[in-house]
Amino acid sequence: MKKYSIPLLLLIMTILSSCSSTKTVAQHDKTPFVWEGANVYFLMTDRFNNGDSSNDRNFNRTKETGKLRGFEGGDIKGISQKIDEGYFDKLGINAIWFTPVVEQIHDGVDEGTGLSYGFHGYWARDWTNLDPNFGTKEDLAALVQKAHAHGIRIILDGVINHTGPVTSEDTVWPNDWVRTGPNCDYKSFENTTACTLVSNLPDIKTESNQAVALPPFLIEKWKKEGRYEQEMKELDSFFTRTGYPRAPKYYIIKWLTDYIADYGIDGYRGDTVKHTDETVWADFKTQCDYAFKTWKKNNPTKVLDNNPFYTIAEVYNYGISGGQDFDFGDKKINYFKNGFNNMINFEFKWDAQKDYEFIFSKYSDKLNNDLKGYSVLNYLSSHDDGGPFDGNRTKTIESGTKLLLSPGLSQVYYGDESARSLIIEGTQGDATLRSFMNWEAIKSNPATQKTLLHWQKLGQFRRNHPAVGAGIHKQISAQPYTFSRTFSKENYYDAVVVALDLPSGQKELDVASIFKDGTKVRDTYSGKEAIVSNGKVSIDSEFDIVLLELKK
Repeated sequence: MKKYSIPLLLLIMTILSSCSSTKTVAQHDKTPFVWEGANVYFLMTDRFNNGDSSNDRNFNRTKETGKLRGFEGGDIKGISQKIDEGYFDKLGINAIWFTPVVEQIHDGVDEGTGLSYGFHGYWARDWTNLDPNFGTKEDLAALVQKAHAHGIRIILDGVINHTGPVTSEDTVWPNDWVRTGPNCDYKSFENTTACTLVSNLPDIKTESNQAVALPPFLIEKWKKEGRYEQEMKELDSFFTRTGYPRAPKYYIIKWLTDYIADYGIDGYRGDTVKHTDETVWADFKTQCDYAFKTWKKNNPTKVLDNNPFYTIAEVYNYGISGGQDFDFGDKKINYFKNGFNNMINFEFKWDAQKDYEFIFSKYSDKLNNDLKGYSVLNYLSSHDDGGPFDGNRTKTIESGTKLLLSPGLSQVYYGDESARSLIIEGTQGDATLRSFMNWEAIKSNPATQKTLLHWQKLGQFRRNHPAVGAGIHKQISAQPYTFSRTFSKENYYDAVVVALDLPSGQKELDVASIFKDGTKVRDTYSGKEAIVSNGKVSIDSEFDIVLLELKK
């Protein structure tokens, strides 16, 4: 052990003491992007904003449809417009996930709810091309560039489980690519994966490693479009590099990961994950990582940071209480060990019926123990969940508070922040969840504007403080309900104090565990500032919520 002189020893002790005492309030000026604390906006491309009315009709999609089951005009340019306007910045969004934009089946089908077109994006006809109703590849490139300029990540939606339905205009894929039965009964792993979700939704044989030829209709299509040689050259290169057999799943993996290498998207949400063989997603993640590395190498000046490519699994009915495993009854699968950083948490809307401390402590405990190194995506409403937390939109303030202050990633479904109605008269099934974004109400309705402002304040607080979603939760007091969140990673440290259900007017909060005396703090909800004295902070505001951060 080294020996130091007394003066030098005192100096070292002083420095160490200073570091330990100020760590509780030391926060770097530049907030890093942390996936585990991300604020994700999920929108249906066709239902968010129409940026280009000239692409509203394509492929003679002119038949009368069931209510909200046809294309409504939303597109990629519409999303870009809202990025330019700063809509997402004001909402504190730092990642946008939108429904698939690949070319859909050209015709529609009647599922007993009136004719439906593939406006939702989940009925792929050609994974290598964008559907003109959504826009062009140039539009997508511009969107990613605009988003990145605002510090917003882009998550695409990837479908490997199935093609689109068969119609008079859209032929079934060859038998060595798909099965057309039996329908899934969900009683076992096999009867959840080697089956079709519904009738007339051909299921990709994702368990197969048999080499197959391209479907004749796709070859003919590419030749007509003048890109057959290029597509074949790329496929040859992919299979030579990877050594994969030319099985259906690997073709689709190649086609989906091209969007990473070509445009620099930051993440994928995997659709209907539990209905495919799990090894598909492990291979998918490997190729996602390769494509992301390739894009970064080819675009060094556009790289945002060192974050890896991020993947989110939609495993229907997975809940955070299950830890890392999903139980099929006869088999348990760990999707985190098969290509995913995150899983959508179908349990959150039930937990949201409990009190704040129950939710926050449960999620902090799970994410910092059973799920350490991974995360979950919490939501309260979505495009295909017929039982949302607040279906009547009577608890929009509470919804925002619980969702945006909970540990884990938050999924804001378009219109959650503006109380867009989830009950549309005349619709059938999930169409009621998919109305066009209520921009007019945002412009003119005071109640809508008040709700939006609440979501904006909480969203910005979450975006600016990784501790909110990715940190460790600790209750400070039950009355008034006050808690802290702390987060550290490498040289970065973040700490905040939040209090809820407070009286209007003057309120005194215990902050001694986070902020030392003399520290200047700011309540980002009211904009009021204060100085910590005797371990406490006094805030005088009309609001029942306080969001305290170190004043920079």
